[in-house]
Amino acid sequence: MERNVLFLCTGNSARSQLGEALLRQRAGQVFRVFSAGTEPKQTVFAPVVQVLGELGLDIADARPKGVREYLGKVHFEKVIIVCGDAEEKCPAIFGPAQRLFWPFADPAALEGSQAEILAGTRRIRDEIDTRIRTWLAEQGIDAKPLPKLD
Repeated sequence: MERNVLFLCTGNSARSQLGEALLRQRAGQVFRVFSAGTEPKQTVFAPVVQVLGELGLDIADARPKGVREYLGKVHFEKVIIVCGDAEEKCPAIFGPAQRLFWPFADPAALEGSQAEILAGTRRIRDEIDTRIRTWLAEQGIDAKPLPKLD
């Protein structure tokens, strides 16, 4: 059986994109990883593309996707919800999938200079990566290294 994992947030422009890219790198040999939003934005938040690129992960071609793209087409083993808004709006649309709620701050909501927004986005990226590595370890799955970090 395919082990499909969906990262879900509101806009699919930041947190869920980070989670998708990081889990795909860390455990793409175990999981097929997707992301979606309940109300997808037009584009991926540029600082997210940049901070993933710093780790050797290229998501320049990524686009925000809505949950409807997957409903009835992909069956998920796990749905990882990374924001409270999506947690409220998607109570049970993914059937028997195990739901995990991992709330993180939204990089797209950060304020300040470009340098401050990038620093905040890096911090959130690292928090998500730490959570993913912990979760994988809890399941006895060895996390693969990131291309430019580990």
